[in-house]
Amino acid sequence: MPTSTRRSTSHQTHPSGPFSLPATTHSYLARAAESLRDAVVAPDVPTRYACAHVAALRAAAGLLAARARPAGGSPGRRRPQKNAWVLLAEVAPELAEWATFFAAGAAKRAAAEAGSTRAVTEREADDLVRDADRFLAVVEQALGLAPHLSSPQLCVLAEPAGRTRAG
Repeated sequence: MPTSTRRSTSHQTHPSGPFSLPATTHSYLARAAESLRDAVVAPDVPTRYACAHVAALRAAAGLLAARARPAGGSPGRRRPQKNAWVLLAEVAPELAEWATFFAAGAAKRAAAEAGSTRAVTEREADDLVRDADRFLAVVEQALGLAPHLSSPQLCVLAEPAGRTRAG
């Protein structure tokens, strides 16, 4: 899990405050929080992992909607497509470690979505839920928004198997 939150040294201007952000940014962030809730209550490990990864992807999309600008180029020439994680590292270099981290889990997410029960372990799924929750908070902070409220169930996910909060 990345820990770096260093500031970007780019000279781009970013919207300041929640009211200057595009509606799509707010929509993506709301959907990211919804996917996190789905991950927390998912009945099985592959679904939990997939929902958590999708939550992170939606958080990245929210930041991209706020900061990314179409690249000018010559008409008629298509640029190669880039995935959201590559774009995130370009648009928000301070989040490059997060982008690399989540990009590395894309194949596991695809396997989990395809129904593989051996693609990820319960520990990996629980860790990804917590990491996606942290990432959403980092994105919200980068956009000048108040962080979402984390689910109290994330604390339960963090406890070792077989132990209860009281014990």
